[in-house]
Amino acid sequence: MLVLKNPDDLFRYREDLKKNEVKNFISISSGTCGRARGSLKLIEGIEKAIKELKTEIPMKITGCHGYCTAEPNIVFFPEGTFYANLSHSNAKEIVESFSKGKIEEKFLYREDQKTYKILEDIPFYKKQQRILLSDNPFIDPTKIEDYILRGGYTSLVKALSMKPEEIIEEIKNSGLRGRGGAGFPTGIKWEIARAQKSDIKYIICNGDEGDPGAYMDRSLLEGNPHLVLEGMIIGGYAIGAREGWFYVRDEYPLAVKHLTIAISQAKSLGLLGENILGSGFSFDVKIARGAGAFVCGEETALIASIEGKRGNPRPRPPYPAQQGLFGKPTNINNVETWANVTKIIEKGADWFKSIGTEKSKGTKIFSLVGKVKNTGLVEVPMGMTIKELVYEVGGGGQDGKKLKAVQIGGPSGGCIPEELFNLPIDYESLTSAGAIMGSGGMIVMDEDTCMVDVAKYFLNFTQEESCGKCVPCRVGTRQMKEILTKITEGKGTMKDLETLENLAHTVKNASLCGLGQTAPNPVLTTLKYFRHEYEAHIIEKRCPALVCKELINYYIDPNKCVGCLLCLKNCPSNAILGGNKMIHVIVQEKCIKCGACLEVCPKKVSAVIKLSGEKREGPKEPIPVQEWKKMRGKESEK
Repeated sequence: MLVLKNPDDLFRYREDLKKNEVKNFISISSGTCGRARGSLKLIEGIEKAIKELKTEIPMKITGCHGYCTAEPNIVFFPEGTFYANLSHSNAKEIVESFSKGKIEEKFLYREDQKTYKILEDIPFYKKQQRILLSDNPFIDPTKIEDYILRGGYTSLVKALSMKPEEIIEEIKNSGLRGRGGAGFPTGIKWEIARAQKSDIKYIICNGDEGDPGAYMDRSLLEGNPHLVLEGMIIGGYAIGAREGWFYVRDEYPLAVKHLTIAISQAKSLGLLGENILGSGFSFDVKIARGAGAFVCGEETALIASIEGKRGNPRPRPPYPAQQGLFGKPTNINNVETWANVTKIIEKGADWFKSIGTEKSKGTKIFSLVGKVKNTGLVEVPMGMTIKELVYEVGGGGQDGKKLKAVQIGGPSGGCIPEELFNLPIDYESLTSAGAIMGSGGMIVMDEDTCMVDVAKYFLNFTQEESCGKCVPCRVGTRQMKEILTKITEGKGTMKDLETLENLAHTVKNASLCGLGQTAPNPVLTTLKYFRHEYEAHIIEKRCPALVCKELINYYIDPNKCVGCLLCLKNCPSNAILGGNKMIHVIVQEKCIKCGACLEVCPKKVSAVIKLSGEKREGPKEPIPVQEWKKMRGKESEK
């Protein structure tokens, strides 16, 4: 069995791999999102077609390529030809054309009546600067050989030739800030942990990504686990730790699977374990699977969870760097931070700090989701404006709808209005606007989004995820949620807005951990930028976005209804009266406001109307369509 005993062994192994490297292959995006869209069936179909046609096509089953809207997709290398939105039924045709060296135009990506052949030319990719995600299409995450071919573990070799203090100084000089929350300087964090006097120290990778709509860490662990693992080994050497932990939520089974394989392969090659590459440095890694508690993303709660205790945060100081896992000095960084460490050691601090802004260096990965055309994982340089990201990378709103806001930073982030979209994406700018960078969730909202409802949704999430240990968070978030519910039901008063704002500041200032301290952000930012929507709910008893159920009503326009029975048949609460070719009537007392009638009403008819803060009159009982027309005619004559 091959064991790499020194750096020369690694370089020789890489050269041997290069001799047999296949550069003409197809790369199939098959992360969790790709699998949800049918990538496994596509792979099965391609493998079957290869056998039937008796041809040979090198194929890599990779992690996510980032472009969720285009899933399942394939990239043909070395050209980079991009096929989008494929189906297993396309498999045979894909194999036939590939074996003949042909490109099937109908499978190429199209946007705004333009056809794009090469991945890098597609608008979604063109303005990105993919550093951490660039290798995903080239790597089968279950094969360490693919990672080594791309230069994997050469950063570790370089780090082991340096003194630990030199590595820390390099990370400090790079300006790398933690990618999991408030952006604390990574090098300073390491320096504090290094300075602690202890025979035992720990390294932790925080993969407890709990933000709704966020999947940056998941995709890195699924698609390139060795990139993160290598960064952790370097970090362990730098601070003097011999053991590391991956803390990954249990809802990420594919990430855990690929991580487990990566650790096993690194150990078997001698890149992990005792006396790594003959350096005298030993380091091992374990995996802890979180049970899905959002609060365990907080450092001290995460540590308690690994120790087998309830995931409750504790007061700080002492900080984890002083007294962390099992009472020993512990350094915690998130998945994206560790991945950046590998790249910084490889290319140097000067290279890294040449990207981004003065105080926010490097790139940032965002999960761009919501009411935007191009959803997916995007990696952009710090300092890009929200407008560039949403409109140029994301393609703008769907169906011509006007965009209203973006919510950045997960449930603890803030809502930034469209008029501030020229704001650069960096730690200071987002904080000044009332949001946070967080781990990188970015939810785009359009004119059909009620900002009061959004605040209620995120506060409900953080209130449910609160561990309940401290009173401000446990009680305060519940009271805020009750006020928001009251407002969305049309029962709020202007006094409630004052109470809501005071509560938000109290919870923010008095909570024990980051969850409570940031939970009010969605409320405070929506009150600041969208106060008029709160006032519409309170004063006019109207939801401008037609979202809040208690404030909307569905009516059937008697002048358009043709009595087709579709709304009546699909109403789950039997709230619609009528018969064939009769004007239908909705009984408001029985209507549950599900919107089923609006969905099934034929577009060419469009008889169902959704209204807020307004009432419509019409026939109280169903009457024949023709009779209603005669009545209208007589009214017109009068």
